[in-house]
Amino acid sequence: MCGIIAHAGADDAVGTLIDGLERLEYRGYDSAGIAVQNGSGIAVHKRAGDVSEVREEIQTAASSGDVGIGHTRWSTHGPPTDENAHPHTTDTDNVAVVHNGIIENHAELREFLADEGYEFTSDTDTEVIPHLVEHFRKEESETIVAFRRAVEELEGSYAIAALVRDEGRVYAARAGSPLVLGLDDDQYYLASDIPAFIEHTRDVVYLEDGDVVVLEPNEAQIFDENGLSVERSGECVDWNPEDVGKGAFDHYMLKEIHNQSSSLSKTIRGRVDPDNGRVALEELDAEILDGVENVHLVACGTSYHAALFGARMLTDAGVRARVFRASEYAKMAGPTTEGTLVIPVTQSGETADTLSALRTATERGATTVTVTNVVGSTAAREADESVFIRAGPEIGVAATKTFTSQVVTLILLSQKIAAELPNATTREDLPELLAALEQVPTHIDQVVETSRAADLASRLLEYDAYFFIGRGMSRPVALEGALKFKEITYEHAEGFASGQLKHGPLALVTSQTPVFGLFTGDEAEKTITNAKEAQTRGAEIIGIGPENGPGAAESDAYLRVPDTHPVCQNLLANVQLQLVSYHTAKQLDRSIDKPRNLAKSVTVQ
Repeated sequence: MCGIIAHAGADDAVGTLIDGLERLEYRGYDSAGIAVQNGSGIAVHKRAGDVSEVREEIQTAASSGDVGIGHTRWSTHGPPTDENAHPHTTDTDNVAVVHNGIIENHAELREFLADEGYEFTSDTDTEVIPHLVEHFRKEESETIVAFRRAVEELEGSYAIAALVRDEGRVYAARAGSPLVLGLDDDQYYLASDIPAFIEHTRDVVYLEDGDVVVLEPNEAQIFDENGLSVERSGECVDWNPEDVGKGAFDHYMLKEIHNQSSSLSKTIRGRVDPDNGRVALEELDAEILDGVENVHLVACGTSYHAALFGARMLTDAGVRARVFRASEYAKMAGPTTEGTLVIPVTQSGETADTLSALRTATERGATTVTVTNVVGSTAAREADESVFIRAGPEIGVAATKTFTSQVVTLILLSQKIAAELPNATTREDLPELLAALEQVPTHIDQVVETSRAADLASRLLEYDAYFFIGRGMSRPVALEGALKFKEITYEHAEGFASGQLKHGPLALVTSQTPVFGLFTGDEAEKTITNAKEAQTRGAEIIGIGPENGPGAAESDAYLRVPDTHPVCQNLLANVQLQLVSYHTAKQLDRSIDKPRNLAKSVTVQ
């Protein structure tokens, strides 16, 4: 949940490092720092606060160097202080290290190193790493050997980048945390995520667990877990530098809400044939579905809500499907057999809990098909097959366009699975659904252009709590709407199946508890009834539904979506709820792109 950037090349590294950190702030933003080889040693600049404050300090110091590392932190061990900010160094300043992940045996290592005379100045688990490297350098003639020995002592998950005094190299390693190599002639980059260096190159190599990398200004070497030099295949990512900028928008989140129409067009392109009622997922080998008897979907957060939507599509098609929170899968899944298809849903492909569930499924003999956004991610490499959502880079911590693309991908995958399984049946109205899906990008543009969410938000600033309700396929949208609202407004919001409201939550409803009713899909009438029960207790009802839907007359305020296929209505209602959350948070002056205590990629369990 931290961001790493490293650079080795003929150009000055400082500007590259700072620019990269600014692009990685969605991964952590409570402190930041860099270290560079400046010709007379390692210069370190770090502090609590955001990257802009570190930039000011560096400009004052006029630091430069052609090899360096940088880090933006989301705290796990120790509060966000100057001392706990990365990079961490040895007592002699001979080694500097940045780290993403958790070193589980740091307490034992700290005790050992303290007995050896090393002094610690921070509360972090990371600080043991530079001391270990320094310790083994005393015993080894080659730094690469000392670095490898240090890494071998670590237990847990990590991506590490290190500098050693008077060596024009970056030493790096990964195990369980993402690290990507960028290649640009005689310039080399390492980062937790591609946006950090996308301005410089789109040619990347996804490193594997156990890899150790040595970067120099004219060379990048990769060694496997056995210390053997290896060639990892590279690829050119289909992202542009402007994809990771805010453009004319005030926030990344607003840009990504507006960009859902274009990202969803990429998700759908070439995958639907409405005339013949057929779904084409060419990357998925149909033979992998042979013998499938049931489906488990595993995910966290927003991806979990997308998985709920996908599971409902599967069960409606006659496929036995269950959804598990990835962190609970190992204990909750029950029997998993060769007839089980496990679908991990993860935007980044690096979510620690979801990767753990994927590995559990593999160990139990299940077939695995990952739904993810990132080609070459750990989840994509480790699953038997992958289906990509094609949403492009998403910078805002609160997921928006990736949720929409995940849901649509799972809709298509559900129908592909149903077509291949002998006891399942695709939807009778599949041609109509596919035709409607092709119109969703246009409908999203209509929603964004005509939404009254900004006006509505001004009425929502003084309430005590906010409830979101829906039935069937509207329920995951209600849950996601509540999650978005709490993530960026910091206000109490809860999502419920609408029928659940009278089984407890109704006791909390007052005139200070507006209820958002998802009057979309095939079960809107029952949700309207449940909403009216809250209305009689004084709650204001904010309906979301089709232009002339039955919920309009029953609502105190109403947000409209185009009258399209019932499944697609829910996708459009989700856009309205995203806009409600955004505009409410903006009027409350919240940090929308960097909500407190949250980070984009949760890479530790």
